[in-house]
Amino acid sequence: MTTPKKLFIKTYGCQMNVYDSERMAEALGGQGYVETQTPDDADMILLNTCHIREKAAEKIYSELGRYKGLKADKPDLKIGVAGCVAQAEGQEIMRRQPMVDLVVGPQSYHRLPEMEARTRAGEKALDTDFPEEDKFEKLKGRPKAQRGPTAFLTVQEGCDKFCAFCVVPYTRGAEVSRPVDRILAEARDLVERGVREITLLGQNVNAYHGAGPDGSEYTLAKLIWDLDKVDGLERIRFTTSHPNDMTDDLIEAHGTCSKLMPYLHLPVQSGSDTILKRMNRSHTADSYLRLIERIRAARPDILMSGDFIVGFPEETEADFQATLDLVEEVKYGYAYSFKYSTRPGTPAAERPQVDPAEADDRLQRLQGLITRQQRDIQNSMVGRTVNVLFEKPGRLPGQMGGKSEYLHAVHVADAPVGIGDIAPVRIVDAAANSLAGVID
Repeated sequence: MTTPKKLFIKTYGCQMNVYDSERMAEALGGQGYVETQTPDDADMILLNTCHIREKAAEKIYSELGRYKGLKADKPDLKIGVAGCVAQAEGQEIMRRQPMVDLVVGPQSYHRLPEMEARTRAGEKALDTDFPEEDKFEKLKGRPKAQRGPTAFLTVQEGCDKFCAFCVVPYTRGAEVSRPVDRILAEARDLVERGVREITLLGQNVNAYHGAGPDGSEYTLAKLIWDLDKVDGLERIRFTTSHPNDMTDDLIEAHGTCSKLMPYLHLPVQSGSDTILKRMNRSHTADSYLRLIERIRAARPDILMSGDFIVGFPEETEADFQATLDLVEEVKYGYAYSFKYSTRPGTPAAERPQVDPAEADDRLQRLQGLITRQQRDIQNSMVGRTVNVLFEKPGRLPGQMGGKSEYLHAVHVADAPVGIGDIAPVRIVDAAANSLAGVID
């Protein structure tokens, strides 16, 4: 009996990278690999990288440096770099770290098996193309192992927006949407293996325009309504969206589709029209606020989430105050805020930069406001009954944890439920990042 080879994958960045890592593991599973949770006993180490944050490439080179000892002790160990840093850096990775055997971009990971075979033959393998073939179609046979109750499912990749701060159009390519029938087949397969909630993923997921079974072009809302008909699928979410692609039918779906959860991540980035224009965001603060009004009219209890960048080149205190004003008006349940970081090759990198100390101060002030809003919404849940999808045991004996329809983490003591169950829970206490409840 052949001893299986061990694969260690370290995933950086977004949910799409989590999904990609799953698919890469599946692709290499056909080559006899099983996953391990430690690099120490691995036969292959694969870093699935993200290029969004500052010094992303340098962090990967630093991580690779930690594996030099392993490589010296185990010469047959193969080391690969995948994802967006791989796409951006390409041959430079192998030049700076000769111990790297394999570099593969996010559009080419379906070619991993043949690339792995080349490394076993003593060759280096590099593929950062944007191939014409559909990587998802090449990897359509997913293993039939039982899954947890939640799963990611990529439906769209790439972005055509070209925001001035973002490298995604260069590392992920132009917007491409998967055909509806392939998405539905993958969703049904996931449900058969225990999944009850699916989060649809895309760099710009609400720009989805995949081909339907009849050849017509589907919107994301139309795709959601087809997924609504999948027996056993109880919850649908999607992320990440652009305000300009929140179509009328998608807004309506939030009010009428019971499986579509009342949570929406809709990044705005800034509350200043001047900064939004410099970011090439193609919307204004007012148009964003009016959009929020329409969404809340369709689904009054929806919980809003957002993204913000502070210290964008040439941002003034007045521009920043406009961001604070917008946050005050929207009242976010969650929000992610970052200090602007220069991404080489993007238009914003060439503009006058904000003093780092001023940017730090603004970030702290914004995060303080966001934290207060998040805590207020957490506290407002006390006394309400929410429906919780239980995902795993809690830290205490007899405790179970899961997520409400609003994506709040909820734990219940002595819960008479199992993993995958959905049950009504009355919230009795709120902490900073979780809620405590009892089964109603």
